[in-house]
Amino acid sequence: MGPYIVHKSQISFPPSLSIQSFVNGELRQNGNTSQLIFDIPTIISDITKGITLYPGDVILTGTPAGVGAGFNPPRYLNAGDTVDCVIENIGILSNTIV
Repeated sequence: MGPYIVHKSQISFPPSLSIQSFVNGELRQNGNTSQLIFDIPTIISDITKGITLYPGDVILTGTPAGVGAGFNPPRYLNAGDTVDCVIENIGILSNTIV
């Protein structure tokens, strides 16, 4: 996870943040946290019914439409591809596929 985290005071609540992914600079996914099937408070509530969350825990929520398998023909990632994941007000996480 990274390149960094932001303090909760930097994010409005409930969050409505754009989420995008780019493969080699091409926009592949474009969504918003407001489009999640379950909102963030519900997700946290459901998780904490069974486990205790601690500072530093990470909750993964899924992905917007636009995954490679959804293309016709499918467009899978290849070695050397660069994937940039962008969340508004948080930053960019960039990874190169090996």
